[in-house]
Amino acid sequence: MRLLHTSDWHIGRTFHGHSTLAHLRTVLDSLVEVVRTRQVDVVLVAGDIFDSATPAADAYEILTDALLALRNAGATVVMTSGNHDSATRLGFQSSFAAAADIHVFTRPEQLASPVELVDDHGPVAIYGIPYLEPSIVRHRLGADDPSRLRTQADVLAHAMSAVRADAAERGSRSVVLAHCFAAAVGGGADADAGRDGEIAQTPGLERDITAGGLDVVPLSAFDGPDYVALGHIHGRARLSESVRYSGAPLHYTFSESGKPRGAWLVELGEHGLDSVEWVDFVVPRRLSVLSGTLDELLTDERFTANESDWVAAIITDQARPLDAMRKLQSRFPFCANLEHRPDVVANSASVTYSERVRSRSDSEIVGGFLEHVRNGVGASEHERAVVSAVVAAAEGAA
Repeated sequence: MRLLHTSDWHIGRTFHGHSTLAHLRTVLDSLVEVVRTRQVDVVLVAGDIFDSATPAADAYEILTDALLALRNAGATVVMTSGNHDSATRLGFQSSFAAAADIHVFTRPEQLASPVELVDDHGPVAIYGIPYLEPSIVRHRLGADDPSRLRTQADVLAHAMSAVRADAAERGSRSVVLAHCFAAAVGGGADADAGRDGEIAQTPGLERDITAGGLDVVPLSAFDGPDYVALGHIHGRARLSESVRYSGAPLHYTFSESGKPRGAWLVELGEHGLDSVEWVDFVVPRRLSVLSGTLDELLTDERFTANESDWVAAIITDQARPLDAMRKLQSRFPFCANLEHRPDVVANSASVTYSERVRSRSDSEIVGGFLEHVRNGVGASEHERAVVSAVVAAAEGAA
């Protein structure tokens, strides 16, 4: 059986104020093409289907079109809700969708009731664990003492115990989807693994999954299944050979610049996991972080290849140039972020404000302020003349 592991579609999310729907549609079309050309049997989507608990109408349209295209390409779809989703909205009419081989897991009561699919080697049980907020679901998990389920680690451990018990009774191969922040606590797991198969370091978090801080689920919680498809982290990550994050299909922040976008192609054989291969998706518009003076960014030929990219510009001029964003967008229409980071920063003296201005004229104080906010660049001759005129007028009026 061939599975394609994806997650974190975040339909409806914006990129620095720009809609991403058209780009996401392009990426999902490339996902469908992978399903068709690689003869994928099952597409797994491990949570955060939408970016909001109240998606707009056009977000539903994107999802509907993608699911229809995946089914027409011959794949069964299994998805779970994430912490961004409204479980109720995403799960609405899921029983009807299941009749069309689109299986949506949004209720904790479903986690030990898998979708059972069959290939040439027999059945495969696919378990969907929706995002489990302890304070909301602890009384719905059938625990003897729900009050002990206080953290993500607690509820995921309880959920996986139920999954393992059901899988053992079935005696079949098994796959699990879950949406959480998992890591090999104490070391040993890695992230954003390259195609050489090396395990890298524990991944960075998309955002805290709990209001009170980081709630880590140990990798050991997912022992047992033949493959675990995780969602929540926006970069691909391999925590072990059989436990992975696929990351988001689209770049949503400049911090993700340079990170690949795609999915894991998972092959299950007669006795379990046979192989896992990374498959790249189309990137509709690259992300580039460009650095230089404003003049360099506007004229240097080495930036020609970036003119159609999403651009985050770091301007290194000593003084912040006027109207820099408008000027940058004349060359880089998709410049979305601007930061002023001078090459040389003036040293801050360890003296008080009163000590700095003592025995100085008003014109000198204004000049010193300009020098401070411009990182060492003082007023020009014209500016000094303007300041002197203003100060003289104020003194005359007094």
